[in-house]
Amino acid sequence: MKNRLEELRKQQGIRQEELASALEVSRQTIGSIENGRYNPSILLAYKIARYFGMTIEEVFIFEETKDEH
Repeated sequence: MKNRLEELRKQQGIRQEELASALEVSRQTIGSIENGRYNPSILLAYKIARYFGMTIEEVFIFEETKDEH
């Protein structure tokens, strides 16, 4: 699943460490989400979206593939 986390974080001048602390996760978790190596739980996705004042759909981009129909 693609996301705009790095873009949003940089727009607001927030370091990975700061965001991780605010969301109570590790900096490595933030980096892994940004790089697409890890999809967050629905709870963490909600916390991320709320942190930026956005909806989950505005932060995370779900791209349906033929196998997922």
